[in-house]
Amino acid sequence: MNKFSSDKISVGISSCLLGEEVRYDGGHKQSRFCRIELAKYFDFEPTCPEMAIGMGTPRKTIRLVEQDDIISLQASDGSFDVTEKMQEYAKRRLPQLAHHSGYVVCAKSPSCGMERVSVYSPAKNNATKDGVGTFTAELIKAYPILPIEEDGRLNDPILRENFVNRVFAYHQWKTLEHEGFTVAKVQDFHAKYKYLLMAHHPAKYRELGPLLANIKGNDDSEGFASYIEGFMGILKHNCSRKNHCNVLQHLQGYFKREITAQQREELAERIHEYREGLLPLLVPISLIQHYLREHPNHYVAKQAYLAPHPNELKLRYSL
Repeated sequence: MNKFSSDKISVGISSCLLGEEVRYDGGHKQSRFCRIELAKYFDFEPTCPEMAIGMGTPRKTIRLVEQDDIISLQASDGSFDVTEKMQEYAKRRLPQLAHHSGYVVCAKSPSCGMERVSVYSPAKNNATKDGVGTFTAELIKAYPILPIEEDGRLNDPILRENFVNRVFAYHQWKTLEHEGFTVAKVQDFHAKYKYLLMAHHPAKYRELGPLLANIKGNDDSEGFASYIEGFMGILKHNCSRKNHCNVLQHLQGYFKREITAQQREELAERIHEYREGLLPLLVPISLIQHYLREHPNHYVAKQAYLAPHPNELKLRYSL
């Protein structure tokens, strides 16, 4: 079984997204963003559930089928059913994935899709797009706060940045867990992510404080679990321009005595232009980082909001 390492960010992924020729037709569905960009920072561990249960390639296509309110995984021509095999494989495989800090699945796949997977109903002779792939459904149940995303949704700049944010944050949390939780460490973690949490959902951020305050001590595993459940739930919300501007204005306040009136006006203008959609988020953040270099502030410098992921990924260029 693989073990967690703080030195690398382990992320699960559907094998076909890394270019492995494991699809039903012997092809792949390579995600260049994952294989080329994210692979510089994530240690991908590929899995193809369909190959793992011995289906081979090329193979008959399979689909989700609903009969009598029960969803099964069957060959598209009805010649075989692999529901039980897939569920048994999931039970064996999922405990081996506890070291992951995220997972990327193949969209629309009856085994791996995260949402909008077609579910065929023989009685109605039609299909609805409200299913979840059989393996991914078990993955979500086993690891409800694990950042999971589909390859197709990663083409959306907002969803892409949100997912990468969550993976880096969750890896930081798992590093704390690996080292051994203490209340002091978690309080510092909370302080580090204050403004990133506010950017995602300010109201829920305020609700997170009492969860932190209610942790009874270093051995309160339930308290720590409740906190990170709330934390990861907040990060699932996409940031709005309004929330970003609120955070940027808060950060601006830390420099009100250090920078000149002209510099304050310039920063305020950049924030306003971002809110109006005239500039990307990177511009006001870069200006704040510039002032931070000129006027060091330890509390601001440690804020994950300013650099939640490597700048080389260019995730904030399109926000």
